[in-house]
Amino acid sequence: MKLTATREEILGPVQNVIGVVERRQTMPVLSNVLLSARNGKLAVTGTDLEVELVSALALTVQTPGDITVPGRKLLDILRALPEGVTVTLTVEGDRLVVRAGRSRFTLSTLPAAEFPLVEEINAQQVLRLPQIEFRKLIDKTHFSMAQQDVRYYLNGMLLESEGGRLRAVATDGHRLAMCEANLAERVTGKQQVILPRKGVLELQRMLGESGDMELSVGTNHVRCQIGEIRFTSKLIDGRFPEYSRVIPMNANRIIDADRGTLRQSLQRTAILSNEKYRGIRLNIKPSVLTLQAHNPEQEEAEDQVEVTYAGEEIEIGFNVTYLLDALSAIDTDRVNIALTDANSSCLITAATSDGARYVVMPMRL
Repeated sequence: MKLTATREEILGPVQNVIGVVERRQTMPVLSNVLLSARNGKLAVTGTDLEVELVSALALTVQTPGDITVPGRKLLDILRALPEGVTVTLTVEGDRLVVRAGRSRFTLSTLPAAEFPLVEEINAQQVLRLPQIEFRKLIDKTHFSMAQQDVRYYLNGMLLESEGGRLRAVATDGHRLAMCEANLAERVTGKQQVILPRKGVLELQRMLGESGDMELSVGTNHVRCQIGEIRFTSKLIDGRFPEYSRVIPMNANRIIDADRGTLRQSLQRTAILSNEKYRGIRLNIKPSVLTLQAHNPEQEEAEDQVEVTYAGEEIEIGFNVTYLLDALSAIDTDRVNIALTDANSSCLITAATSDGARYVVMPMRL
C-alpha cells in the first residue's frame, strides 16, 4: 500500500474514528485503525466491537492495499506534523512508514484480515430525518441514561419509530427523559431498539446542524450515514421498561416558573445539599416556591422563587441534579412542573411544547 495526501486530508478521517479506539484492549488489533486504500479513496475504520466508525476520503492512491496500525500513535504523529505538509504512507514489509518533509516514522502493523468488521446489517427499517432533529433527540435525553447499571437495558437509549414520529427515551430508574421528532417519511408498524450508551455519545459528537441523515435499523445493529462517516452500532438485546406507565397523567398541580431564575435558585441551594444524595426540599405555596437544603454538617440553605401556582400547599423532595439536568435541556424561557401529590413523580415540560418531557421521582428527606 502506498498513498500521498496532505496532513489535513489524512488527519480528518483518523480523528473521526478515534473516539471508539481504546489504547489498551484485550485484542491488540482493536487498538489499531484499519487503513483501506483503493479506487482513489482512503477509508479509515475504528471499532471496539460495539461501535464501528468508517470515515472515507478521496485522495491519490499509488498502490492499493489494506493494513492496520496503532490508531492513537498515528493520530499523534499527524497532529505533530506542520500544517499543509505532504504526507506519504507506505507499507514496507510488516511496517507502515510515514514520511513528511524531513520526518520519518515507522509504525508496527497487524494484518487487515485480523480486523473485525461489521458487514451487512440486514436493515428491516430505514428512517430519514434532518441531522439537527436527531441531534435534538439525543441532546434532550442522553443525560438520563444509566451508567453501568446491572439492568443492562437501561445503559442505553430507546429509539421507537411509529407512524411519522421517532421517539427517544432514556431512564436510569430514578428519572426519565423523552423527546419526539418528525420523520421525513411515515413508517409502517412500531419498532423499538435500544442503542448502547457509547453509541449514543459517539452519535452526539458526530451529528451536525445541517443536512439529512439515514438510520438503517437491523435485527442486531443500527447503521447511520452522516456525510463521509458511516456509524454502525450493536443494539442492546433486552426489553426496555414500559415507559408510558411512569409519566404522570393526573398531575393537576402545575407550577409555572421562569426557567433561568429557577435554575439559578436550584444551583445556589444545591451548594449545601448532601454531597452523596443531593436532596433538596421544595415547599410550594400560591405564588411562591421555597427551596431548602441541608447536609450532615448541619449547614442549611434556603431560597425563594416567584412562581405562578394556585393550588394547595405541598412539600416534596427531589434530587437537585435531576431537576437541573431537565431544566438545562429545555430551551424555552418558562417551564411547567406538574405534581400529583407529595409522594408522586413530577413532570417537567417547556411551557410551550418542544416535544420533550422529563419525569423525576421524589426523594424522602
